[in-house]
Amino acid sequence: MKAAVLVEPNEFEIRQRPDPSPGPDDVLVAVRDVGICGSDVHYYEHGRIGDYVVEDPLVLGHESAGEVVDVGENVEGLAPGDRVALEPGVPCRRCAHCKRGDYHLCEDVEFMATPPHDGAFAEYVSWPADFAYELPENVSTTEGALCEPLSVGIHACRRGNVGTGDTVLVAGAGPIGLLTMEAAFAAGATDVLVTDVVPEKLDFAEERGADLTIDVSETDAATAVAKYTDGAGADVVVEASGAEPSIRSTIDAVRRGGTVVLVGLADEAEVPFDVLDVIDNELDVHGSFRYKNTYDAAIGLLEDDAVDVDGIVEFESSLDDIDDAFRNAVDPAVVKGMITVSE
Repeated sequence: MKAAVLVEPNEFEIRQRPDPSPGPDDVLVAVRDVGICGSDVHYYEHGRIGDYVVEDPLVLGHESAGEVVDVGENVEGLAPGDRVALEPGVPCRRCAHCKRGDYHLCEDVEFMATPPHDGAFAEYVSWPADFAYELPENVSTTEGALCEPLSVGIHACRRGNVGTGDTVLVAGAGPIGLLTMEAAFAAGATDVLVTDVVPEKLDFAEERGADLTIDVSETDAATAVAKYTDGAGADVVVEASGAEPSIRSTIDAVRRGGTVVLVGLADEAEVPFDVLDVIDNELDVHGSFRYKNTYDAAIGLLEDDAVDVDGIVEFESSLDDIDDAFRNAVDPAVVKGMITVSE
């Protein structure tokens, strides 16, 4: 099979690799569509994310969907011809985290495109059937691939307990921020405000239904939120940018007794936080790491046309043109690119 392999920063090679075979509990999937994630771009540019270092040639891509072409002998419920979205993290299923249902916190999870585990920029992937989700007829494989970033948004909204009538501030208008906005509306929020520093992204968020967009390079987020909410603040703030000033400002923008959810990864592990404000205003501050038990919900929202995910895709490229695609994806104004592996 053909696979796009990152051989060093800013360089892919298209290589031939042996076709994988499904194990007894696996499905063999002909990959159709794979989203380009910010983490893929970071590995492409820098060859590492924190402690995860690309030391050997690596196949990137973890937002994927395709068609089942073979199944292992123990697999039930899926058959060749079924179209599926692949959840990219496979936990050990034996540790305390897995047993309590928090499988996304498993310390032995094998996650696509995280060294040393290969991802989905390849013609075929063999994957555990338990983490392959059949797509309804009216859901495309492009949408199926984007169940992954949508799942991040769904999990963040669950962590923030977003509910009917809430005002939600989403910091960051990248793919995660935009799909968090979609998830917040689906959860019942009536007002979603979005911040960023890139005007094109803010325009895009407004076109997609944001009630207010705030360019935080020109306007203080907390001041704008206070004006919009008559001084109350947002019920929930989801920080999806990872920018240190944005993280610091979350507790100024949320209402007393409100909730802050931290999703974006800051460049530095330690960010100054006013603990007295957290205590005095009795704020709930939650971390949100990937997701758990979200793919069925994501697919259900797509089937009901309750969210728009493929609308964030600004360009599509073939696997052979992956270098050009990543050079395009590096542009801060670009929201989302997709690699079409096969038709």
